[in-house]
Amino acid sequence: AVVSTQSMGEETFVAFSKFGDTKSTGKELDNKKFSKLCKETGIMGKLVTSTDVDIIFSKYKPKGGRTITVKEFGVILDELSAKRFPKKSAEDAKVAMRDLITGKAPGTKGTTKVSKKGATERLTDTSKYTGTHKERFDADGKGKGIEGREDVIEDDGYVVGYTNKGTYDEDHNKE
Repeated sequence: AVVSTQSMGEETFVAFSKFGDTKSTGKELDNKKFSKLCKETGIMGKLVTSTDVDIIFSKYKPKGGRTITVKEFGVILDELSAKRFPKKSAEDAKVAMRDLITGKAPGTKGTTKVSKKGATERLTDTSKYTGTHKERFDADGKGKGIEGREDVIEDDGYVVGYTNKGTYDEDHNKE
């Protein structure tokens, strides 16, 4: 049974080609993203090394070019499948390779986490803020936005800081 192995990996190809690049059309994949694809889908391992991936990428990319298309991607996968699954027949290895990459998407494994050790925790705890900094956050520690940074001027006719606001009528209209 011959399966259309070309379309099975296209979604993965597009997902990895667009990862981290807002201008990408999803039609080309560079070596860096191809290596990421191989690592995260499980193609790269004991049998297939990063050197193998780089060599085969260079072998199939257009001369003078830096990227591959879906067509070249399919050919590369077929060649890598023999190395990744040496005990399977050529056709079974190709199908196994497509099954390995189908439905996979790029991840952000190993990215920098927010530190909560020592001084960082103490300095980012908004409940301990004092003075004008305290005014910038509500009780939950969420920022108030522009209200927390700017003095809101009240246009009520009184000078700032006047404590007897609204008492004029009470004092002068007792007749």
